[in-house]
Amino acid sequence: MTDFTDLRHRMVRAQIENRGVRDRAVLEAMRTVPREAFVPERLSDFAYDDAPLPIEEGQTISQPFIVAMMIAAVGPTSRDRVLEIGTGSGYAAAVLAEVAGEVFTVERHSVLADQARRRLAQLGFSNVQVLEGDGTLGWPEHAPYDAIVVAAGGPDVPPALLAQLAIGGRLVIPIGPTPRTQHLVRVTRRSEERFERERMGDVRFVPLIGAAGWSPEPDEVASGSTVVRSTPAKEGPGRHAVSTLLRETVEPFSDIESASLEPLLRRVGDARVVLLGEATHGTSEFYRMRARITQELILQKGFNVVAVEADWPDAARVDRYVRHRPLGPVAWKSFSRFPTWMWRNAEVQQFVEWLRGHNATVKDPERRVSFNGLDLYSLYNSIHAVLTYLDDVDPDAAAVARARYGCLTPWQRDPAAYGQSVLSGRYRDCEPQVVGMLEEMLTRRLEYVERDGERYFDATQNARVVRAAERYYRIMYYGGAESWNLRDRHMFETLSSLLAFRGPESRAVVWAHNSHVGNAAATEMGTRGEFNIGELARQSFGGAAYLVGFGTDRGTVAAASNWGDPVQVMSVRPSHAHSYERLCHDCDVKAFFLPLRHPARDVVRAELAPARLERAIGVIYRPETELESHYFQAVLPVQFDEYVWFDETRAVSPLPAVAQAGVPETYPFGV
Repeated sequence: MTDFTDLRHRMVRAQIENRGVRDRAVLEAMRTVPREAFVPERLSDFAYDDAPLPIEEGQTISQPFIVAMMIAAVGPTSRDRVLEIGTGSGYAAAVLAEVAGEVFTVERHSVLADQARRRLAQLGFSNVQVLEGDGTLGWPEHAPYDAIVVAAGGPDVPPALLAQLAIGGRLVIPIGPTPRTQHLVRVTRRSEERFERERMGDVRFVPLIGAAGWSPEPDEVASGSTVVRSTPAKEGPGRHAVSTLLRETVEPFSDIESASLEPLLRRVGDARVVLLGEATHGTSEFYRMRARITQELILQKGFNVVAVEADWPDAARVDRYVRHRPLGPVAWKSFSRFPTWMWRNAEVQQFVEWLRGHNATVKDPERRVSFNGLDLYSLYNSIHAVLTYLDDVDPDAAAVARARYGCLTPWQRDPAAYGQSVLSGRYRDCEPQVVGMLEEMLTRRLEYVERDGERYFDATQNARVVRAAERYYRIMYYGGAESWNLRDRHMFETLSSLLAFRGPESRAVVWAHNSHVGNAAATEMGTRGEFNIGELARQSFGGAAYLVGFGTDRGTVAAASNWGDPVQVMSVRPSHAHSYERLCHDCDVKAFFLPLRHPARDVVRAELAPARLERAIGVIYRPETELESHYFQAVLPVQFDEYVWFDETRAVSPLPAVAQAGVPETYPFGV
């Protein structure tokens, strides 16, 4: 049987205390309240995951850290009267009841209000009262309140809640210009008329529905959630007319192999960087079309770098294979960390074999097309690569490197634990050591380059990975924009280093998720202070960066339900009614290219300009909370220069975990 008590204590230690929540009363309450009693029985095994979970009425129970952080932000004491808006399952009300004197909680869904009332009574919480009603109006009968916690996102702080806040009281609420773009605000009432606001970070909650919140449109329902809009959609002639316009202006194709790419290549023109996206990390058509486009860019336009959203040392093993260079002994398997199927699949294997065959026809080894990784997760393998290189070319420097990297030794195979240890104050950070190692290698650049420029470049990139990974794992527990931006800046800087190393005539194709290659400034990511490779490429290369997005309506996808879980073939739900995907589906063309920088008619950009929802599925797919988990707002014609559509798609084919008959032992995916 599941030991929920142990899981609860681990959750508090790893997810809450190590992230900076220090309020002892809140921590003890989180250790006491059984979260498994507040989630649907079928999800009880996931009760202590670091994630929100779906409950009835299309709502969610908030991530444990968010619950703890919001309650700690208002700092209730055992003498305080607290108002909660958005009872939901009743979990946060129960935690509040452990630390406050009285708790009053308001829920607009009668089913949830009744369930929470019964559940709280059964668990013995006698100091909680539940009201079914409009939370934006508060509960004036019991005002004033020493603290108010609002568990839904509104356009601003409802005036009624400010009026019901006691002088000296604290209120915390997510607010933002749209129901999907929110930041957490803490309001402290200093006097009858004076309120102080403090911004606490970016969040995403279900919408706050009510007289002083968003207005529901009950006919707009998908994935069990009510969709709301901040203002009526201004879509000109309407959705169906836009789909008709698309049908008249897209470039259809029947299959990937026979699709004519000449128009696309003309639009790419003299671009130095072409970024090819994907709407999921597990869709066969996305990989196969990226491979087809990349092949033509190599053959017709001389592209000589393929840079992918993968770890540098894993991709380096593939690179040596495709460029017919010695693989050398390795103590690890390429693409062996979760999610293995993202690159260890039959679609990538087929492209890698094509690339190896193409490079065999290029006599000059320096002109062969490389295959490189951009990502920063490979802390252990990158340290191993640096030490292996230095052992060969500079044993004295290798000894220095071992001493410096020794700071990270206890966590090389579990770098996330390093971040937890530094964050908790139980261990010093290793930044000076890893930065010093990189600086040492760069200082000896000329000496090493004379011996072997290619190997030196590889080792230096691994040292850069170690530097970036150390900082990434140190800040990842804070979440928000900083960790995302660090990762994407590292990937862009790696891309820039590749182009510089390959020379002024070099040209690169990037394979990464839409969320990395589309211009972040045209999405809600930008409102959260996040940037990505696409935005940095646009800033650096201007029109010489060509950004291509991909999309689908339905089908299957290879993904996991939770991080670290086995891969599954999951069904992808039909697209949301107010998404770009639905516009593409409604145009009734099974597969097409949609030029956006140079559309067939100028009106296409204008009609697609109003912000709409767009779907993003990574290695995790949670169809039960698809709207909350996988949709974001974007302006497609600013986000991408081109959009590739497949109405129905299928999952990639992961490679087996055993050696394949007929495949040479040196094959980079060999096991």
